[in-house]
Amino acid sequence: MRFITFTFLCCVWLNVATQSRRFLIGLGEPNSPDINNAKHITDEWFEQKLDHFNPIDNRTWKQRYQINTEYYKEGGPIFLMIGGEGEISALWMTNGAWINYAKEFNALCIQLEHRFYGKSHPTDDMSSENLVYLSSEQALADIAQFIVDIKIQLNISASSKWIAFGGSYPGSLAAWLRMKYPHLVHAAVSSSGPLLAKLDFYEYFKVVEDALFGYKPECVTQIKNANQMLSKLVTSDKNTNYINKKFKLCDPLDISKKKDVSNLFETLAGNFAEVVQYNKDNRLSVTTERRKLTLETLCDIMIDESRHSPLDGYAAVNSKFLSVNNLSCTDYTYDNFIRNYRNVSWNSESAAGGRQWTYQTCTEFGFYQTSNQEEHVFGNKFPIDFFIDMCSDIYGKKYNAELLSKGIKRTNMMYGELNIKENRVIYVHGSVDPWHALGITETKIPNTAAIYINGTAHCANMYPPASTDLPQLTKARITIRAFLNEWLTTSDSLEIYESDNIHFY
Repeated sequence: MRFITFTFLCCVWLNVATQSRRFLIGLGEPNSPDINNAKHITDEWFEQKLDHFNPIDNRTWKQRYQINTEYYKEGGPIFLMIGGEGEISALWMTNGAWINYAKEFNALCIQLEHRFYGKSHPTDDMSSENLVYLSSEQALADIAQFIVDIKIQLNISASSKWIAFGGSYPGSLAAWLRMKYPHLVHAAVSSSGPLLAKLDFYEYFKVVEDALFGYKPECVTQIKNANQMLSKLVTSDKNTNYINKKFKLCDPLDISKKKDVSNLFETLAGNFAEVVQYNKDNRLSVTTERRKLTLETLCDIMIDESRHSPLDGYAAVNSKFLSVNNLSCTDYTYDNFIRNYRNVSWNSESAAGGRQWTYQTCTEFGFYQTSNQEEHVFGNKFPIDFFIDMCSDIYGKKYNAELLSKGIKRTNMMYGELNIKENRVIYVHGSVDPWHALGITETKIPNTAAIYINGTAHCANMYPPASTDLPQLTKARITIRAFLNEWLTTSDSLEIYESDNIHFY
């Protein structure tokens, strides 16, 4: 299994091999002709507390970070890229929109890896007992402690302004960092960050549906018809051989195993969700063929009149995904997924981010992208109970609906949901990105900007500019640069801006 992310930043695509889409959040590596420039970036290590909220716990661990001094001039700001649910990549230290800003503003660039992801291992394994130290709250305290101590280690002036950057889950962390530690961070750029913790994130597939409908309405009709046909087929054992062959299943389908059926439907829906979320975002992808997967190409397959039925188109889309990911069959079985994510070793496939991020969704965020209505375009086979059971099956019976509900309530209480109170934060979202439904696309908070970019996907503004960029995406990057320019000359005692709600069409 290879994490693409994040579904939230490692930003590698975590579940390519199994086609599971539980991590459809996250940032990819930047696609740039200058990727060789990252070879000089080396890993550094920072001694970090294991538990910031227990004064008698003196245990520590080594947290990875990377630094680029190439663009820094004395008196310049400090740009901090926050790591998320996957391994940090040296490519981000020499590429991306933030690097272009760093060149202009003579910034020192630092990237800090999130605890429990990548090579930042606070504990011996990822057992449920150890994962209690994995939370957004601990991660924010890590960043705060890092800023305080690294200033001394690197002899950074107390007057230097720190700007936090983050995309996806780290986009949320960037905004929360500015809110909770305003004395340490002068401003933040929060890209595609979901700020509202939500158990049943049914809006996710609504945005996916709208994006597909916007290209061709008949595409949505064909997808819906295909799911209705498949729903009828899974009511009888006599159809299983047909389904096995049609969707190239790795293991024979047993329709009495309801979770396998749910997992199959979610996997097939995830093909469309992945493409919509990252549609034309200029990521560095695994293969050129993978980059060619767009919502237009998938819809063209679905509405191809040469196919005999909508189900044939649905199967053809799945075959396309298998091909570009070099897979021979569709691994859909629930037990395989659970078995993989129960592995607590740092040498396991789940250590790429799957087990850790799922733990955070089971204890802090929810974010479960459900399909639970008869008339839903992707059917009703993966309702919220499917995901709650997943938490219990992976981590233990106490990780149940009650614990999850309390965790989500606590997250929203701590961070303020969509009513977060802070200033000097730029919230950036794309209309095609389903995660914008849980983020700030308009704000009335003084001295804060909300930028909503029509037609762009998850974290699109963070990647290096490309000739294929939409004009509104280009304008968004220019606008971000303008705010940074203004805020870097603004002190805490001089608040001179009003709210900015910026929509690019």
